[in-house]
Amino acid sequence: MWDRERYISLVTYKRSGEAVETPVWFAELEGRYYAFSEGDAFKVKRLRRNPAVKAAPCRVLGTVTGEWVAGSGRIVTDDKRLVQRAEQAFAAKYGWQIRLFDALSKLGGKYPKRAWLELTF
Repeated sequence: MWDRERYISLVTYKRSGEAVETPVWFAELEGRYYAFSEGDAFKVKRLRRNPAVKAAPCRVLGTVTGEWVAGSGRIVTDDKRLVQRAEQAFAAKYGWQIRLFDALSKLGGKYPKRAWLELTF
Protein backbone atom coordinates (compact mmCIF):
# COMPACT_ATOMS: atom_id res chain seq x y z
CA MET A 1 0.00 0.00 0.00
CA TRP A 2 2.76 2.46 0.95
CA ASP A 3 5.75 0.73 -0.64
CA ARG A 4 7.60 3.90 -1.60
CA GLU A 5 6.73 5.96 1.46
CA ARG A 6 9.23 6.73 4.26
CA TYR A 7 6.75 8.02 6.85
CA ILE A 8 3.12 7.72 7.79
CA SER A 9 1.06 10.05 9.90
CA LEU A 10 -0.41 7.77 12.55
CA VAL A 11 -3.61 8.88 14.27
CA THR A 12 -4.54 7.60 17.71
CA TYR A 13 -7.46 8.81 19.77
CA LYS A 14 -7.74 10.46 23.17
CA ARG A 15 -10.46 9.46 25.62
CA SER A 16 -12.44 12.47 24.42
CA GLY A 17 -12.34 11.09 20.87
CA GLU A 18 -9.95 13.80 19.70
CA ALA A 19 -7.55 12.56 17.02
CA VAL A 20 -3.80 13.03 17.52
CA GLU A 21 -1.49 12.76 14.50
CA THR A 22 2.14 11.67 14.79
CA PRO A 23 4.58 11.06 11.92
CA VAL A 24 6.35 7.70 12.34
CA TRP A 25 8.73 5.42 10.50
CA PHE A 26 7.11 2.15 9.55
CA ALA A 27 7.87 -1.13 7.85
CA GLU A 28 5.59 -3.66 6.18
CA LEU A 29 5.79 -7.33 7.05
CA GLU A 30 3.38 -9.91 5.65
CA GLY A 31 0.62 -7.40 5.01
CA ARG A 32 0.84 -5.68 8.38
CA TYR A 33 2.69 -2.54 9.30
CA TYR A 34 5.02 -2.02 12.25
CA ALA A 35 6.19 1.10 14.03
CA PHE A 36 7.90 1.74 17.34
CA SER A 37 7.88 4.43 19.97
CA GLU A 38 9.04 5.05 23.50
CA GLY A 39 7.10 2.70 25.73
CA ASP A 40 5.62 5.50 27.80
CA ALA A 41 4.73 7.77 24.85
CA PHE A 42 1.19 9.07 24.80
CA LYS A 43 0.45 7.41 21.45
CA VAL A 44 1.26 4.05 23.05
CA LYS A 45 -1.02 4.80 26.00
CA ARG A 46 -3.80 5.90 23.66
CA LEU A 47 -3.41 2.75 21.56
CA ARG A 48 -3.61 0.52 24.64
CA ARG A 49 -6.91 2.15 25.52
CA ASN A 50 -8.37 2.33 22.01
CA PRO A 51 -7.11 0.15 19.12
CA ALA A 52 -8.72 2.34 16.42
CA VAL A 53 -6.16 4.10 14.24
CA LYS A 54 -5.91 5.73 10.87
CA ALA A 55 -2.86 6.54 8.80
CA ALA A 56 -1.79 8.36 5.66
CA PRO A 57 1.55 8.82 3.95
CA CYS A 58 3.32 11.99 5.02
CA ARG A 59 6.57 13.94 4.98
CA VAL A 60 9.03 13.91 7.88
CA LEU A 61 7.28 16.77 9.70
CA GLY A 62 3.84 15.24 9.27
CA THR A 63 2.45 16.98 6.18
CA VAL A 64 0.00 14.43 4.80
CA THR A 65 0.58 13.55 1.14
CA GLY A 66 -2.06 10.89 0.50
CA GLU A 67 -5.36 9.38 1.52
CA TRP A 68 -6.27 8.34 5.07
CA VAL A 69 -6.91 4.66 5.75
CA ALA A 70 -8.70 3.41 8.90
CA GLY A 71 -7.43 0.39 10.76
CA SER A 72 -6.54 -1.04 14.13
CA GLY A 73 -3.39 -1.29 16.17
CA ARG A 74 -1.97 -3.26 19.05
CA ILE A 75 1.18 -3.41 21.15
CA VAL A 76 3.32 -6.46 20.27
CA THR A 77 6.46 -5.73 22.32
CA ASP A 78 6.17 -9.01 24.26
CA ASP A 79 6.35 -11.12 21.06
CA LYS A 80 10.16 -11.18 20.80
CA ARG A 81 10.21 -13.22 17.56
CA LEU A 82 7.82 -10.80 15.86
CA VAL A 83 9.79 -7.78 17.12
CA GLN A 84 12.99 -9.29 15.74
CA ARG A 85 11.35 -9.75 12.33
CA ALA A 86 10.01 -6.17 12.44
CA GLU A 87 13.51 -4.90 13.28
CA GLN A 88 14.84 -6.77 10.24
CA ALA A 89 12.16 -5.16 8.05
CA PHE A 90 13.20 -1.75 9.39
CA ALA A 91 16.87 -2.51 8.68
CA ALA A 92 16.03 -3.50 5.10
CA LYS A 93 13.97 -0.35 4.56
CA TYR A 94 15.94 2.34 6.39
CA GLY A 95 19.51 0.95 6.32
CA TRP A 96 22.12 3.18 7.94
CA GLN A 97 19.48 5.59 9.27
CA ILE A 98 17.86 3.00 11.54
CA ARG A 99 21.26 1.61 12.58
CA LEU A 100 22.36 5.09 13.66
CA PHE A 101 19.03 5.75 15.38
CA ASP A 102 19.25 2.40 17.22
CA ALA A 103 22.85 3.06 18.30
CA LEU A 104 21.92 6.45 19.72
CA SER A 105 18.86 4.93 21.43
CA LYS A 106 21.05 2.27 23.02
CA LEU A 107 23.55 4.88 24.23
CA GLY A 108 20.72 6.90 25.74
CA GLY A 109 19.20 3.84 27.41
CA LYS A 110 15.93 4.16 25.49
CA TYR A 111 16.28 1.15 23.20
CA PRO A 112 15.03 -1.48 25.68
CA LYS A 113 12.07 0.73 26.60
CA ARG A 114 10.60 0.70 23.09
CA ALA A 115 7.04 -0.32 22.41
CA TRP A 116 6.41 -2.05 19.09
CA LEU A 117 3.11 -1.37 17.36
CA GLU A 118 1.39 -3.63 14.86
CA LEU A 119 -1.00 -1.79 12.53
CA THR A 120 -3.58 -3.50 10.36
CA PHE A 121 -5.37 -1.69 7.53
